[in-house]
Amino acid sequence: MVRTPVRRRPFLVTATTFIVGATTALALGTMGAATAAGSTAGAPAGAGTHAARRTVDEPLLKGSAKLKRQPGDNVHFTFDAHGFGEKARGTFHASHHVGKQWGGYFKGRIDCLVTGGPVAVATGIVEESRFQGAPGMPEIGDLKGKRFGFTVLDDGKKDRLGYSWAMDGLPKNSVGACLGSAPFETLAKGDFTVHHWMPPRGIVKG
Repeated sequence: MVRTPVRRRPFLVTATTFIVGATTALALGTMGAATAAGSTAGAPAGAGTHAARRTVDEPLLKGSAKLKRQPGDNVHFTFDAHGFGEKARGTFHASHHVGKQWGGYFKGRIDCLVTGGPVAVATGIVEESRFQGAPGMPEIGDLKGKRFGFTVLDDGKKDRLGYSWAMDGLPKNSVGACLGSAPFETLAKGDFTVHHWMPPRGIVKG
């Protein structure tokens, strides 16, 4: 039986996670709890499925999901990012496997995070990567030290995700802190949580 070859799109050829970091608002002082509660109460109605239940006074991006792709094309992302701007901390993990012949993963630390309503943009530095090649599939070199960006839309059961290498071919370039792409990917399963928070005006220093 002749099988028509299906061209699968390696997610590394099209784009990954942007984990956002941060400067915590040191000037909140004794007003911290009240400010945090007020920012949560005043959040937009669509500011993430879990935002209304949180009172943490910092941005958050958390969760794991599998992207919606053709059978045999498995792409997963996991984020655990907290903090504001370039003082954010946390981890990210991304993996992509096509059947049993090609695939791998990379993971690292979050170095920047910003949020806007139900959207989080994060960047992270790769600390470990490993891929095995296959004929006809792209060769992925060592990604250690590169910064990648991720964008997540927390929209209930319709979460979306984007990554900075969407327009980069193979991930050859690093991106600037807290820079990502539009969240163009949809999820097959899993869930991301975005908690939006911004420091009071006048606290962030350039």
